[in-house]
Amino acid sequence: MPCHRKILIPVLSLQLICALLWSREGRAAEQKGTPKQVDAKLAVLVRPGEPGLAVLIKKDGQTVFEEGYGLRKLGSAEAITPETNFRLASFTKQFTAMAVMLLVHDGKLRYDTPLTEIFPAFPGYGKGITIRHLLTHTSGLPDYEELIDRDEKAHGARWTAEHQIQDEEVLALLEKESKGKFAPGTSWAYSNSGYVVLGLIVAKISGSSYGDFLERHVFAPLGMKETLVYQSGKNEIRNRAYGHSLKQGKFIVTDQSSTSATLGDGGIYSNLQDLSKWDEALANHKLLSAEEMQLALTPMKLADGREPHWPAEADDDNLAPGKLVFYGFGWFRDPYQGHPRMWHSGSTMGFRTVIECFTAERLTIVILCNRTDLDPAKLAEQIADFYLYEK
Repeated sequence: MPCHRKILIPVLSLQLICALLWSREGRAAEQKGTPKQVDAKLAVLVRPGEPGLAVLIKKDGQTVFEEGYGLRKLGSAEAITPETNFRLASFTKQFTAMAVMLLVHDGKLRYDTPLTEIFPAFPGYGKGITIRHLLTHTSGLPDYEELIDRDEKAHGARWTAEHQIQDEEVLALLEKESKGKFAPGTSWAYSNSGYVVLGLIVAKISGSSYGDFLERHVFAPLGMKETLVYQSGKNEIRNRAYGHSLKQGKFIVTDQSSTSATLGDGGIYSNLQDLSKWDEALANHKLLSAEEMQLALTPMKLADGREPHWPAEADDDNLAPGKLVFYGFGWFRDPYQGHPRMWHSGSTMGFRTVIECFTAERLTIVILCNRTDLDPAKLAEQIADFYLYEK
């Protein structure tokens, strides 16, 4: 979930630096890419004493680069390593989608199950919303952050970084509405609300918590021992990275907000080593068959057969206003310069993350940042250039 985005000047300056460092003219003079060359280009992004990032590169199923830069928390001496756990933010959505797909695989849920069948108290506008709509951001559910703002304008502040909104409270806000943003299946709008609701559905259908379901059916089977769905007061994050933002030229800790406790849309913490196992599981179909995953990785179309577009109006959740969007279940599927890929980014209080999987080249790049002035999606594409176009 996005928040505190007023950092455009430092982001642009760093992007300019990255563009210069990664220019094709510079690469043409180099030999084939090596970890040392990649390291040299990433290291200049983080100065001593700053929070930073962790980067994983896999090629043909093998790790070719795995490194951390900077500190886990401002003022500490604890360096970021491949074992450092970052909040994944919306990177989480692919795990939520996998949980739903596993329930479908087990016959406990159907993609055409209506929302009101699972939550009978949900108002009439939810009757036409299906699991598939929620997975593909075509449900039309209202944005819960907008509902929070409206509620607090009417009744005063209710949620803070210390008293965070919970999933059940998000559902209650949605149940107070009489209509959605659009009729299900008729348009596309990135929906954190939809994935919060999917997390609640996983819990209700499975009979366990969202976090426990993922632990038993995904994390433990894959050996992702450090990955967890974080809930303050219920579990602890080892080797934890704390989030930071750049304010007036200085970093400050900005780790939690009033919306940091929701789960299905962004509540997972993980590290490079565990995410390498996740990448391996996806590549080798360890959880679902290739046929089942292909359904999840096929870009959806609207009910009338049209291809969806990002909304025309720009906002924090709108990455490409007005442009075509290619989305499956928890994965974007638009190609990069003609190269097929599956990817998802994450943006929340103090963190920026991305995973980019170039399927034809068997190239995977994961970047986890505990600072908001870096653009990991852009960095991942620049790193991909290095491998995709090496001579």
